[in-house]
Amino acid sequence: MESVDDLDALRSDWQRLAEASGNVFATWEWASAWAAELGRNHRLLVRACRARDGSIVGILPLCSSSKAPFKTVRFIGHGPADLLGPICAPGDRSAVGRAFGQAIDSIPGRVDLVLVERLAAEHRWRSHLGGTVVRTEPSPVLRLDGMSWEELLASRSANFRQQVRRRERKLVREHGVSYRLADDPARLADDLEHLFRLHEQRWAHESQAFSPARRAFHRSFARAALARGWLRLWLAEIGGRPIAAWYGFRFAGVDWYYQAGRDPAWEQASIGFVLMAHTIRDACVGGLAEYRLLLGDEPYKARFANGETSLETIALPRTPAGRAAIRGAMGSRRLPGRAPKVSAWLIDRGP
Repeated sequence: MESVDDLDALRSDWQRLAEASGNVFATWEWASAWAAELGRNHRLLVRACRARDGSIVGILPLCSSSKAPFKTVRFIGHGPADLLGPICAPGDRSAVGRAFGQAIDSIPGRVDLVLVERLAAEHRWRSHLGGTVVRTEPSPVLRLDGMSWEELLASRSANFRQQVRRRERKLVREHGVSYRLADDPARLADDLEHLFRLHEQRWAHESQAFSPARRAFHRSFARAALARGWLRLWLAEIGGRPIAAWYGFRFAGVDWYYQAGRDPAWEQASIGFVLMAHTIRDACVGGLAEYRLLLGDEPYKARFANGETSLETIALPRTPAGRAAIRGAMGSRRLPGRAPKVSAWLIDRGP
């Protein structure tokens, strides 16, 4: 392993390994935008893992923060990212996992807590780390495996098929609804503002996904994602006016549904359901393997998903203060309705 202080120095290898990992949140573009917009108070602790021939086969994108009440080590990209972990090809996970454990053990200086968030449980990173699982989160998925739209509908109930077709036909017939993919760099800033507005209208104070601090991050990443051909920002419009938005990415043969919003005035017309169905139809047309609905087990996701993955957040205390944080987190899980301040900080805090 070697320490790397400059993300630009790893750009080409990082991009290559992110593609191999199949995780859009592992991209250099995500990490770079996060470091610039959300990580200013963090110190980079990135480690590059080299094979015997000198090639870089893994990247450990770690960073540290000294914000009260603890000094922590976490992944670059934490907060807005829905899936994190070491960055490598699937065949190198065991070797990089061993390096991951060694890297954590060799972090210099005082560290109260190492918090590695949203690891894919199926990759078994914990076997190399130990620690305590303080949170497990569902991440639903729709496995398409190249199915056509009609084949997908045929696999669902008659009631579901009727709803998909009837609701869209009604909106098109009575209101002329149309769909637009945000693919024009000159319009991207305005299209993102439509997304932010519609998300706020739908979720109000229930979601911090597009808080003022995170909006700058998403503007930066969306520009990079559009340039790389990853951005999938769909707008449902009536007379050129956006009434719903779907924000996600197309990366490594997968569509990633990140966030959405809609005008509450169109709630009864099920515009959110209709737009979601349109994006899934588009994924089928693209011959994609999966459509990932990402974090959360909301009922509307269950209507579309046909599988689920599990994400683990693992805590490794390094000091008495860190161990107290773990005890608080575990205690809050046993006492419904209670969330000690230290536990809330440990599990829910953003960048």
